[in-house]
Amino acid sequence: MHATLNPLAFAWLEITGLCNLTCDHCYADSSPQGTHGTMTLADWYRVIDELANMGTKDVQFIGGEPTMHPDLPELIRHAHRAGIEVEVFSNLTHVQEELWTTFTDCGVKLATSYYSDEATDHDQVTRARGSHKRTRANIERALDLGIPLRGGVVAVRQEQRARQAAKDLVDLGVPEVGGDRTRAFGRGSRGAAPAIDDLCGHCAQQKCAILPDGSVSPCVLGRFLTIGNVHERALADIWGSTRMAAVMAGIKAVHGAGAQRCTPPQFLPMCGPCGPCVPSVRTRPCDPKLAVDEPDVATIAATG
Repeated sequence: MHATLNPLAFAWLEITGLCNLTCDHCYADSSPQGTHGTMTLADWYRVIDELANMGTKDVQFIGGEPTMHPDLPELIRHAHRAGIEVEVFSNLTHVQEELWTTFTDCGVKLATSYYSDEATDHDQVTRARGSHKRTRANIERALDLGIPLRGGVVAVRQEQRARQAAKDLVDLGVPEVGGDRTRAFGRGSRGAAPAIDDLCGHCAQQKCAILPDGSVSPCVLGRFLTIGNVHERALADIWGSTRMAAVMAGIKAVHGAGAQRCTPPQFLPMCGPCGPCVPSVRTRPCDPKLAVDEPDVATIAATG
């Protein structure tokens, strides 16, 4: 598809595979053994400039844990100077004081994952004792500073109190709370090969992900569908390439034309929650075509 018919409005910038947590369901297989990849600060600056020239309005810095990348403040400020809105998706356990200043100075939005209202249950998902306490405290700090914040609850374990986690976020004052099931990617796949049918169907439609090694994919979950690499070609050339058209055709063949299933709101800032099912934790992605026929009661299913 030609770039003019499919403008690139949003990009995930996955700046690192390093993370201080080892969540069982991590789609990116991030861990303390991860690295920042091959993309240098200059490479990311160039990509951000290319995105601005392509008319991209929003980027989300993601990981791994993006706050563990030493250049995150500079990257945020560069995107801000380029006129691009910034969101940072963080587990909010590792926020240095400098970053809070950068967040407020540059009008950054935040998004985070939250697994339970009980510390023990949350920490079992993240495999890090004390992670619930740190995340919850930084949620409160972000709200106190007036930083826009979204929360996402992923149903990982049946016993994790995911419904209560969503309620806890609402009670704290988080204005947008979404939910999703574990997706069969990365560690969440438990060894299964990634499949297009476990994507939402909106991949590559005005959005893409750029990964730590420079590769471009239709979304952060669809990293097995490589479109190109910014080390080798300009992003605009990748976006309008025949490979891009082939990837989109493959997604369309599985999900149909004009896929209706929403991207889970914890992944995509431009997709706010829609009624009647928010805040909720569902067993599958929300489908607006079916929402009018479904009760507005959250459902949680075991994932294994």
